Amino acid sequence: MLENVKRTRTDKWLDFINAAALTVVILLILYPLVFVVVASLSDPVAIYNDPLRLWPAKINLESYKAVFENKDIWRGFGNSVMYTVVGTLINIVMTTLAAYPLSRRRFYGKSVFTFFFVFTMFFSGGLIPSYLINKQLHLLDTFLVMVLPMAISVYNVVIMRTYFQTNIPQELEESAHVDGCNDFQILYKIVLPLSMPIVAVLLLFYGVGHWNSYFHALVYLQSRDQFPLQLILREILVQNQFKDMVGATMVDEKFSERMAVMEGIKYAVVIVSSLPLLVIYPMMSKFFQKGILIGSLKG
Repeated sequence: MLENVKRTRTDKWLDFINAAALTVVILLILYPLVFVVVASLSDPVAIYNDPLRLWPAKINLESYKAVFENKDIWRGFGNSVMYTVVGTLINIVMTTLAAYPLSRRRFYGKSVFTFFFVFTMFFSGGLIPSYLINKQLHLLDTFLVMVLPMAISVYNVVIMRTYFQTNIPQELEESAHVDGCNDFQILYKIVLPLSMPIVAVLLLFYGVGHWNSYFHALVYLQSRDQFPLQLILREILVQNQFKDMVGATMVDEKFSERMAVMEGIKYAVVIVSSLPLLVIYPMMSKFFQKGILIGSLKG
């Protein structure tokens, strides 16, 4: 029926305006990403002299070579992978175990527990008390300090709880109870298989948080063997900025070349730290509409 409706000239103009506006937005979003990739693959001097480019100029991989010559890069990459995998697994387990009982009608006192959960979103002890607690627990400068203090996010608990409430029928659980299933069996065999969209969304949320995290490592870690990739890359950027300041006082015939090479290294650092997320995100983005939107409709 809708296919036979004749579109007016106003409708066609609105379609054109919408398409044009979306095209402009897409270009504004994509250009910085494209430029960083192009700059990291191009001759730094060419990019320094002509920064507004959409394709590589004199392809040069020296910036990546300079980044990966730092042996700490590979160790930091491995540490970040371990922190992300183990930390995300802990996050999903803890979030599920907190969200499931809070979503059940027969769990008396859930409003009180929900209040205490939400209270921590607005009031916390702060950095110094957190540091002292981790010190007393002997977690400083260990693997566990990067995964246990961030074991749960109240915001994600609320999202998963709401998803359970709106998408898992109460009658389904009652039938499972009649068949002899206990709460853990219901959670493992019924609830989780039906909740893969929201689990995938939270996997991405937690994974991105762990991968990009450097502040916790900066505060709690001292051994370079424990440093994640982001902290190593931060050091590279800080060192290059320091070299920029030193180089500014040493103006000679190679001054512009030194500045260009340092800029190229910065672009390469951005690509190295962002590439894993850029590869994983498109694989899981299809779950967003079904997961995060349904999970946040009502609380």
